[in-house]
Amino acid sequence: MTDMHDLTRKLQNDNGTKIVLLVADGLGGLPLEPGGNTELESARTPNLDELARKGTLGLSIPVKPGITPGSGPGHLGLFGYDPLKYQIGRGVLEALGIDFELGPDDVAIRGNFCTLDAAGNISDRRAGRISSETGVPLCEKLNRIKIPGVEVFVRHVKEYRMVIVFRGPGLGGDVDDTDPQQTGVPPLAPVARTPGSQKTVEVAQEFLKQARTLLANDAPANFLTMRGIDKQPEIPTFKEVYGLRAGAIAVYPMYRGLARLVSMDVLDAGQTLGDQTARLKAAWNDYDFFFIHFKYTDSTGEDGNFDAKVERIEELDAAIPQITALNPDVLIVTGDHSTPSKMRSHSWHPVPTLLAADNCRSDDCTAFGERDCLRGGLGQFEAKYLMPMALAHAGRLDKFGA
Repeated sequence: MTDMHDLTRKLQNDNGTKIVLLVADGLGGLPLEPGGNTELESARTPNLDELARKGTLGLSIPVKPGITPGSGPGHLGLFGYDPLKYQIGRGVLEALGIDFELGPDDVAIRGNFCTLDAAGNISDRRAGRISSETGVPLCEKLNRIKIPGVEVFVRHVKEYRMVIVFRGPGLGGDVDDTDPQQTGVPPLAPVARTPGSQKTVEVAQEFLKQARTLLANDAPANFLTMRGIDKQPEIPTFKEVYGLRAGAIAVYPMYRGLARLVSMDVLDAGQTLGDQTARLKAAWNDYDFFFIHFKYTDSTGEDGNFDAKVERIEELDAAIPQITALNPDVLIVTGDHSTPSKMRSHSWHPVPTLLAADNCRSDDCTAFGERDCLRGGLGQFEAKYLMPMALAHAGRLDKFGA
């Protein structure tokens, strides 16, 4: 069976048009009360609403209906890679995001500092969101761990997050997370899903044993959990499957890693949305496709802060004129998943999507929000089909067949 990438390889048309994909992480939401407005519907978004009137709206399904995605699968879907086919551990993405060169003998792990209470149960899964200034020396301490037969690397990422890499022969990446995803219980033990990963489990057990001793007096960051344990897979490049020179403008390492995974050029993005739009303008003539990532619609949702998420959406809206001033041929605004403040977590709900181009079919929607997206012309579609729609609206796909 021919997959979508086989088609896009054959139908590529390099016509010089420009596509911008603006991803507001965790954009989708829920009303706090039945019949109320979501965060997106509550926000004042005149610029996004104007694009909605000119463009076409819909709802994207990150993986499959009812499936709650992580950020990795959510973004791979937006990039047009089937997240069920390309399952990639978050450790790999975090490592790539901080420019750590992974080799064939490497297993990469996303580590989170956490807080253990006197009984050994997790009281805070993110160690109070410690600052990077606190996290860096703790990672340097962990980097001194020695385990016979393997090399161990610990690199700080941001705040409470780190990358751990085990390098050595015979290591597999099929190991379950040690984060139980809840408080009041102890961390889980690493468990191999396949026999080929048992050595990795033994290395992880020894690492965690030494880490507990080293961090014992460093509350709130007195232990860590392991997530996304994996080896780097082979994956086709963006240029190969779409014929696009792609630039990524993302601040957080994981999203830079996702872009690097599919061989986008990762550009210096500064720290603010203003920095990102300035970088977009400076690089405008160098690329055909731009991925811009905005994190804070997700983090405010995870914090359960409805009003703060509304403010972040309004911040995003204020940046839209800096993007439209460059006259992209296609501008897409969407999210990788929904993160309703009401739920304080990722959810399975389809994600609001706006596609603006001169050749959009009108759908009479007048605002960018979940209700309008529900009746929009794009309908509900799997996120992996967003890239073909972007290419089509940019005139970058030739006709299929005679």
